[in-house]
Amino acid sequence: MKKVWSVYFSGTGTTERVVRALATMLEKRLELERGEVNFTFKKNREKKYSFSKEDIVVVGTPVIAGRVPNLLLEFLRSLEGDGALAIPIVMFGNRDYDDALIELKDILEEDSFVVVGAGAFVGEHSFSTKLGAGRPDSSDFEILETLGERIIGRVKEKRYLSEKIVVKGEKPYRWYYQPRDSKGNPIDIRKVKPKTDMALCTNCGYCAEICPLSSIEKDSVDVVSGICMKCCACVKRCPQKAKYFDDENFIYHKEELELEYSRRAEVEIF
Repeated sequence: MKKVWSVYFSGTGTTERVVRALATMLEKRLELERGEVNFTFKKNREKKYSFSKEDIVVVGTPVIAGRVPNLLLEFLRSLEGDGALAIPIVMFGNRDYDDALIELKDILEEDSFVVVGAGAFVGEHSFSTKLGAGRPDSSDFEILETLGERIIGRVKEKRYLSEKIVVKGEKPYRWYYQPRDSKGNPIDIRKVKPKTDMALCTNCGYCAEICPLSSIEKDSVDVVSGICMKCCACVKRCPQKAKYFDDENFIYHKEELELEYSRRAEVEIF
């Protein structure tokens, strides 16, 4: 092996922290070169990326509604593995990762990667500051170290030639997690978009710059003209805290999750 890659989508930085920490460990212990693909930004998802048998690729995505975000599927399926080793990592917001990890693993194997390890980690939920607050934390990174040690053993001993990694999940994949209202009826928050408090906003344009879908207008940052995937990069990273959601169904869904999933969800590695 010659090079280890960090390949990730990370709106608020939690997935990035885990993917880069694991790649750094592999870089040092296996004495490899380092590469990175941050496909959070739309312009980077428009490029083609190819890897080789001399590469180890740590691929991380957030979990949305229990699955790999469907807006990222086209990009992920465009990756060319050509026998490179891969480690799928998914980051969930303290509820569950359902079938996201097995889905990401399947995609990478279809792209001709060889999966040598995998993990589902917890990060602060994209639209909550209570769910998974402070995660990933020191305990999570200790488990990440364990995952790294196991991967290093498989790579050095080439056990990946005979060992097949099995992860948790169902096939066929379950449908996306469905939010419900107080009466148990399904609600649809896909078209909900963030609002801007113009009394706080300074028109710095940072929200437009960091929006993964380039959906916020640069010259009128209160206008979200494109799709919103609820990554909440604009909300959590706005210097003036001027972005917010006020949709009734969105707020109910957020508060219901905070009540129902207040326990500490655990990391799982494979």
